[in-house]
Amino acid sequence: MERLNYFVHNPQITAETFYVPLLQQFLSAWEGMAMTLTLDTSVLWDEYCLIEVCLIWGGRSIPLGQAVLEHGSASVGFEDYRPVLEATLRLLPAGCRVMLLADRGFEHATFIRWLEHHQWSWMIRAKSSLNVTLSPEATVPVERLFAPQGEAYLVPEVTILQDIPCHLATAHLTWAAEPWAVLSNIPPSLQTFEVYGQRFGGIEPHFKDYKSAAFELIRSHLRGAQALSCLLMLLAAATLIAVTIAIVVMRENRRNRLDWHSQRGLSFLQLGLRELKRLCYQHLPIPALLTLPRMSPPPAAASLKKRAKLETKVEFSRVTVFST
Repeated sequence: MERLNYFVHNPQITAETFYVPLLQQFLSAWEGMAMTLTLDTSVLWDEYCLIEVCLIWGGRSIPLGQAVLEHGSASVGFEDYRPVLEATLRLLPAGCRVMLLADRGFEHATFIRWLEHHQWSWMIRAKSSLNVTLSPEATVPVERLFAPQGEAYLVPEVTILQDIPCHLATAHLTWAAEPWAVLSNIPPSLQTFEVYGQRFGGIEPHFKDYKSAAFELIRSHLRGAQALSCLLMLLAAATLIAVTIAIVVMRENRRNRLDWHSQRGLSFLQLGLRELKRLCYQHLPIPALLTLPRMSPPPAAASLKKRAKLETKVEFSRVTVFST
């Protein structure tokens, strides 16, 4: 623990030196490709807030930019997460077409203008209290536009935050705890919910990997935003290395030696970590790392129940499209 503490407080250990070159090599085949990113936060010990922009791939999230603030809430202002966006922008391959997904709490006018300025598409889940202008004479909170249970509303060309033009889609599934309301700069359709739903399968398991499922960050007992930023950068690098090793395992058809499910039941991170343990135990070299395949594989499913859930098609009893 003393060595770890010294290491993460070393000012020479920076993302620009260690992580960014690795990530750029990892994404070198993505020039001109479509990329779905997610922006989210996670709170550590009710003292620190982790902000990350991640690439959604293979049913998980791969960190592109991150920062840790001494902030006990998951709600942050635009100036808090703008450096993470700027860092992500600098390392993206040329010509990428970006779709960014964000949760409630990121309905900031300056944030949306930043996205529009850089020609990123976006989808942001709306708070129920957010006011939406339908016409010069009609402004209502989003909750007034929630669809009835089992239905979906598609509301094109609305205005939010006084002067931000966008589109709104709301849905209320019978099994969901609450209705969905998604704002976007692309015309609404039923695919709006499918695209936005990728955020849940990507970022939430990723934060769980950090905290307990893979790296047990909570047990580090580290305090200090700078030290945590360094440690999380190293965990992001470890994630990249493990994922690329898992890609090698899949290409060489050796998955069954590490994952005994009939179909892939382990995430690429878990598969790569198991392979790393095997290589270290047998004193074998780490294979040459590959670039990230441009086609995202389907997410892992460790059981038939999980597979059925992933393949379930959502149906609505009625879809209402509002005229503009």
